[in-house]
Formats: sequence, C-alpha cells, structure tokens
Amino acid sequence: MKIDYQETTNDLLTRIDIHQKYGGRDIDQWMLEVLKLEKGMRILDVGCGAGKQCFVFDKALGGEAEITGGDVSVDLLEKARTENLAQAGGRVNFIELDFDKVFPFEDEQFDLLSACFTIYYMTDIPFTVGQMRRVLKPGGRLFTSGPMPDNKKVFYDIIRAATGKPIPPMPGSSRYGTQILDMMRASFASVEVHIFENPLTFEGVEPFMAYTRASLSEDRRLWKSLFEDKAGFVRVIEQIQAEAEKRIAADGKIVMTKVVGGFVATK
Repeated sequence: MKIDYQETTNDLLTRIDIHQKYGGRDIDQWMLEVLKLEKGMRILDVGCGAGKQCFVFDKALGGEAEITGGDVSVDLLEKARTENLAQAGGRVNFIELDFDKVFPFEDEQFDLLSACFTIYYMTDIPFTVGQMRRVLKPGGRLFTSGPMPDNKKVFYDIIRAATGKPIPPMPGSSRYGTQILDMMRASFASVEVHIFENPLTFEGVEPFMAYTRASLSEDRRLWKSLFEDKAGFVRVIEQIQAEAEKRIAADGKIVMTKVVGGFVATK
C-alpha cells in the first residue's frame, strides 16, 4: 500500500468520503434537524472548503435561499465552483474569505452563519467570533461544529500504542469545547450545545490507514510530534499499520467514534 508523504488539499475530501462510507450516522441530517432551516434565509458558510455544507443547505431548502461560501483555500474554492452547477444549479456564491481578517460584509447581513470543523483553526478567537456576530442579523444564529475531548479516542490509542509517544493536545478538541464555547457564550444571547456521535467501523486496515494519512492536515500538532522527515513518516506509518492489523486480527474490526459538538449561538 502506497501512502504519499506530502500533504494535499484532498485530505479533507478523503475524510468526508470515509465518514460517509464507514460511519453509522449522517452528520448532515443531524445538523439539519438541529438547525430547522427556513426558506428565504441568507446563509454564510465560513471555511466552506469544497462547498459540501453549502450544497446541503441548498438542497434542504429547495434552492430557495441566498447562500455564500467563503474559504481561504483557492484550490478548494475551485473544486466548489466546479461542483456548483451540478450540485446547486450554480446558485451558491463562493468567495475568498480569511476568518483571521475583517469579513467583507456590512453589519447584520445574514440569518445563519455556519463554521463546520474549521473555527478552531482561527488565530484570534475574540476577533473571529466578533466578526461572525457582527455580520449576523438580530436574532441570527451562528452554528459551529467541531471535535469534543472524546473524539477519535481509539484512533489516538492506536497511535500511542504504536509509537510509544504521548498524544499532544489537539487544536480542535483542546480549544473548541473550552475557549471557543466560552467566547460564544460571552458574545451571544444564548448558546445551545448538541452532541453527535458517529462510530466508524473498519473491518480492514486499508481504509483505516487511508484515514490516518488524511489526518495529516487535520492533526498537524500530532504528526509534527511524531516525525521530522520522510524516513520518520514512513517508520511511523508502518508502526501504526502494524498495531491496527494486530487489533483487527484480535477483534475483527476497529471502531473509532467521532464525537462532535454542535454549538448554536443566537444573537
């Protein structure tokens, strides 16, 4: 099995695909049940990536909403624009947006702002949350999703057992349910917390290792603590694969549960 060393912009898309193929629950359906969208809404998706969330919103609302997706990655925006016609009839507007800078919108423009699996990468929490609040209409909502402390526990257990090294705090789970949630509570009139759990079941080592490789860009702090060069990367991957194969041989599968927090803040 060949796994390339260099990070690629396809890592996010690979993880999404694996979640859909090997997960037991649909996170998009859960999100829609939490949000209860209404036609005619103006929606901004921050950190939209290749447009997945925007297309989910558009489909759920039958195209009767004004949806904008913003991302800092030119490559992912290109993918989003390529899919826009097929997925949403070209209705979604995609723009370059860096959430560490002033948002290119006037005050009180949107009914809903979503930031799915991205908000914990911001540099300045008060600034970015403030920008999100600023562009929301009175009564508008901010929806965020991100990893909670128990997220992917088995995944990290396997890496710890394989390498013999401790797991450093992850930028997502270490900030999302603490600093970010606290700032949202301090900035908005109310905040609801919803928990989504999705067990991913791997009966073979190939998809588990594909997920491991695709986590390079998500868990940067972890990987930087495990290797410094390509030779180190290859060695670590071999160690993880050996541990994963041992667990599958013993248990018949690896079950890794994604534990996600959905925060709904109302202005």
